[in-house]
Amino acid sequence: MLYCPYCGSKTNDDELFCIQCGKKLPEDRYDRIAEPGPDRRIWYLPAISLLFSFLAIGFCYLFLQHQTEQAKEAFRSGEEQALDGNYDEALIHFEKALEEKNNFPAAHENKSFMEVALRSRLDLKQASDYAAEKDFQKSLEKIDEAENNLKVYNGEAVDVIINEVVEKRSEVQLEQLQQSMENDPSIEKLKTLLWQAKAISSEEAESITETIEEQIISYIFSTANEQLSQKQFTDARDIVEEGLNFVPNSDKLQSLQTTIEKEKTAFETEQQHRIEQAATAAEKEQNLNKNDAVEMIDVSISRDEQGNAVVSGKLKSVATVPVYSISVDYKILDKSDSELLSNEVYIYPDTLYPGEEGKFEFTHFDTKAADTSDIEIEKIKWFLD
Repeated sequence: MLYCPYCGSKTNDDELFCIQCGKKLPEDRYDRIAEPGPDRRIWYLPAISLLFSFLAIGFCYLFLQHQTEQAKEAFRSGEEQALDGNYDEALIHFEKALEEKNNFPAAHENKSFMEVALRSRLDLKQASDYAAEKDFQKSLEKIDEAENNLKVYNGEAVDVIINEVVEKRSEVQLEQLQQSMENDPSIEKLKTLLWQAKAISSEEAESITETIEEQIISYIFSTANEQLSQKQFTDARDIVEEGLNFVPNSDKLQSLQTTIEKEKTAFETEQQHRIEQAATAAEKEQNLNKNDAVEMIDVSISRDEQGNAVVSGKLKSVATVPVYSISVDYKILDKSDSELLSNEVYIYPDTLYPGEEGKFEFTHFDTKAADTSDIEIEKIKWFLD
């Protein structure tokens, strides 16, 4: 097989010119027996294949780009719906975004959150049902479940459902508080309800808070006043201080607290004065008992049937304690006030109690004393218990 050295086309042995390119064939072509040159037409196939490859790649790229844009658009719509609280619609959009582009981590995460948010919203619905049945404990438990489901998430969309949880909790707590107030709670229960009311942010809760505070103030004021009237200043002060822990800005309790302190100071001052007076009185009493425990009521001298001089008398205890072994020292004087004799005599009974009277009597034998003689009391002695 011979080939044209110019274009590589096949030639017949008897041909002098190439029927393809028209050039004269060399005479020594038989000696050359050269292999024919490559057919240039075979280069078109790789080119065409390459072109189709580029076209296919471009088409795939554009298709993927279109899918990505569609996924992004669905994702953005889902985000908008989520921010509006439309979690069921948002879930549909995120699922569509994943259909367009499965390798979309943000869409996977948001889809997962939408499912959790819908479960939490269902918990809130159940909480409302329990609250309607006045089963506030179960209602609050459901609200806690809804909140716990959301703890691992954050962002604006999460804030929307979190706000719903907070509002529902406040709503249920307010209903529970209102029911408790209808049951005429005790003062201790009111103290607990006050903290619950302050934890709720609403006008109704503020109104209930004011009502509870007024009741606590009235109770504390009355109880402390009662203690104050009984001079129980420490108890009164403690009661008021406890009340101020619950209602720190109460002018009524603050004023009462000041009154208690003033009354306490005045009472202590008066008590101190009384103590001083008592001490003075005790000192006077001690001096009285020591120096002037008895007073002489009467003393006289007379003669008995045998003509003996009889000295008798009567005295009274002015002491504040019993006195005993009382003795009287006396002298008998003549008309010129000269001493005739002196003597000591004990009274009877031996012990005189405050206000009691005692007597004494002594008969003198062989004495010149007459019933007209004078008697001078020199000393009265006694003992104290």
